[in-house]
Amino acid sequence: MSDNTQPAATEILSENPRPVGNAERLTPVDTLRGFALLGILLMNIVAFAFYHEAYDNPTSAGGASGINLWLWFFLHVVAEGKMRCLFSLVFGASAILLTSRLDGRPDGADIYYRRTLWLLLFGIAHSFLLWQGEILYPYAICGFALYPFRKMKPRGLIAIAAALFVYCGAFYSIQAWQMRSKIDDGKAAVAKAARGEKLSEEDTDARIEWEKMVKDRNPSVAALAKDTAEWQGNPWRVIKARGDVVLRWCSIPWYHAWNMDILSMMLLGMALMKLGILGGGKSAGFYGVLTAVGYGVGLPLHAANGWAIVQSNFDPVTQGYAGAVYDVGRFAVACGHVGVLLWLCRTGRLRWLTDRLAAVGQMALTNYLTHSVVCAFIFTGYGFGLYGRLERYQIYYVVLGLWIFQLIVSPIWLQRFRFGPAEWCWRSLTYWKKQPMRLG
Repeated sequence: MSDNTQPAATEILSENPRPVGNAERLTPVDTLRGFALLGILLMNIVAFAFYHEAYDNPTSAGGASGINLWLWFFLHVVAEGKMRCLFSLVFGASAILLTSRLDGRPDGADIYYRRTLWLLLFGIAHSFLLWQGEILYPYAICGFALYPFRKMKPRGLIAIAAALFVYCGAFYSIQAWQMRSKIDDGKAAVAKAARGEKLSEEDTDARIEWEKMVKDRNPSVAALAKDTAEWQGNPWRVIKARGDVVLRWCSIPWYHAWNMDILSMMLLGMALMKLGILGGGKSAGFYGVLTAVGYGVGLPLHAANGWAIVQSNFDPVTQGYAGAVYDVGRFAVACGHVGVLLWLCRTGRLRWLTDRLAAVGQMALTNYLTHSVVCAFIFTGYGFGLYGRLERYQIYYVVLGLWIFQLIVSPIWLQRFRFGPAEWCWRSLTYWKKQPMRLG
């Protein structure tokens, strides 16, 4: 594990603002970021390869039996939401590392907000051109809210995050209750029409909503073929199809639970960094206990949650009510992942792997964008057009190939260069100065 520490405030004030140097990086934080980044691909690739409902509902596309179903269940327990949670925790920790270097500078806030604004602009371009489910844009939106909390004590940050957990749980529960009402009203309207009774305006609306939901969740062969043709079409058709998804995604209000779960985890990441946990400052024994408690709480909770969803045949109401404990369970599993990785860093075990993960994490933006470029080329009309053609288990050959490539190439690149290409661009724009790229 690296024993690197941040420069003293007096040293920072005497220098021009600059990106953190390699000697100042916290290897445990980079290791967590690299692991989370590779893990996120496990889930993102589903939306690259299949009809959008397949992510939560494998009965719609990609296969929902045998190995395909077990893959959905396994990843629901160990990865879905957990990797995004871990990445958000590290984002919050990184905000503390950055602002601690900038506090006391008259331009500290300018640098922070300029950095975040560029991330937002990268996200907009990324979402329309490469990946409709990208996280740079929502991370930037939530990142704007972090700066005022940088000096808050861990207890306060944890309290706010806990309140947001409750908010998200209530949000999903209310949404599930509304979904149940919509389904009941829609079925009642369909039954009424089948009996030849006249439908009221409310009945007609309920029937239309119900039929639309059924078609969306379980599309016909013709509807799937139409969707596939769009994503396998020429680049303009692909961008148009992606744009339709992006505009729906971005139309949700900022206070939606999807954004609040990101913000809550970022605040927790800030707290855990201040407590010395994410920086690798605790003992190996502490991380062993964190692993046991995190997995002991989170894995059974999400296993039961996932099994209930499978038994309901992916009923949307069951999935909605599962959201009531979603954040608690995924945070617990993410803490288990943190415990394992930082125990390895502390003890020096599997150093060959943790060092490679740290290199992947140091080049996180470049590697994330690489995922999008490769997957867009493989699955859409940009290249091979394999969208909708594979079973769920088959798409993980692509994941494995990307993992191996990035674990090998990232450390080799960083032996020669200070940053990944995207990181170099981001930092040069943040500091309004072209950064040196080559080492030595």
